[in-house]
Amino acid sequence: MSAPSTGPALARSAYITPATSNVVSSRVLKKYFQGIDMMIPSYYDAPTISEGSMPMRGDDRQTGRMFSYVSPEERVPADHPLRVIRRLTDAIFDRLSPQFDRLYSTMGRPSIPPEKLLRALLLQGLYTVRSERLLMEQLHYNLLFRWFVGLSMDDPVWDATTFTKNRDRLLEGAIATAFFHEVLVEANAARLLSDDHFTVDGTLLEAWASQKSFRRRDMPAEPPDDPGNPSVNFRGEERKNDTHQSTTDPDARLYKKSTGSEAKLSYLGHLLTENRHGLIVDALVTPATGTAERDAALTLLNDLPGERRRTVGGDKNYDTRDFVREARELGVTPHVAQYPETERRGSAIDGRTTRHVGYHISQRKRKLVEQAFGWMKTVGLLRKLHHRGGPLVHWIFTFAAATYNLVRLRRLLTQPV
Repeated sequence: MSAPSTGPALARSAYITPATSNVVSSRVLKKYFQGIDMMIPSYYDAPTISEGSMPMRGDDRQTGRMFSYVSPEERVPADHPLRVIRRLTDAIFDRLSPQFDRLYSTMGRPSIPPEKLLRALLLQGLYTVRSERLLMEQLHYNLLFRWFVGLSMDDPVWDATTFTKNRDRLLEGAIATAFFHEVLVEANAARLLSDDHFTVDGTLLEAWASQKSFRRRDMPAEPPDDPGNPSVNFRGEERKNDTHQSTTDPDARLYKKSTGSEAKLSYLGHLLTENRHGLIVDALVTPATGTAERDAALTLLNDLPGERRRTVGGDKNYDTRDFVREARELGVTPHVAQYPETERRGSAIDGRTTRHVGYHISQRKRKLVEQAFGWMKTVGLLRKLHHRGGPLVHWIFTFAAATYNLVRLRRLLTQPV
């Protein structure tokens, strides 16, 4: 029998059994076994010969199966946030079905169902999908999107151009406004709306048009030197809305929100929110002018149903004598922020209004309308408009307001009582 190996050979051995340890000299044992520092072989030094067990590594073979036995309904978790929104919209579309019928002819080739089209537009706002073309791409492979819209695994997805043309059909039928009001019906049925206290505000909506398109009305358009990015020099030119107009979006107007800020081709979006939960009760888009916010506020207040005393909160822009007087004529107490007293002007309201606790509550509740604007501009993609023309911009703005209300309703309806 050969002598046992020592040194490096012992270090390479997988195991040291009692039989082998008897023949190893005590000097070698002292060298390699010193208390708790005994050499322990690694787990992965085990024999590489398979003894009937399966390999640990998973199989990466990719097979294209022809059939799937799991439906999209089963794949979406039961507590997914979209389930509440889907349930609300299904009830709304059932009530809007007669109005949908009036938009379509009784004969001809079937078009995109309006319910599916509106659900797809809801996804575009909820998930910040920047274009209809990208939305159609998502519908091709996103199972969650297909489930929410109502498409099966094998249903074809529409062309982006076809999708936008069918959306314009809903524009002619004022479906966005009808959908917005039906969302409010759901909120009112859950007793989530306030009938007495409101907040009004406006925001700048940057138009889908460049400064280069803002040209004089009385001058014929010259052929551009570069059709993709023409060279236009308007430095030193006095440009006004009375004499100039955008060739890209004629309804947009050159406007700046405050002194010293940049003038942009814009619209003004206006919201009226209730003060209980910050839900939007009305929305409006107007041309961008200096008095548009106050004029739109009076229009929104005048459209409120019923004849009861109400309050409306607002920022300093609404603190003018004309607005305060006309609001009071409508039976609305203006709880607007006071303009600081100067030599040229002061506040249109006094201590008879500001001494009440309700005034200070209205001022605290003003932030709710800012939250709505913030969501619509960031998530809802309204910071920079992607559509042209006043009617279409108003349609998109109203639909975004309805989408925001659905998001708020989902949270409010799932809160424990």
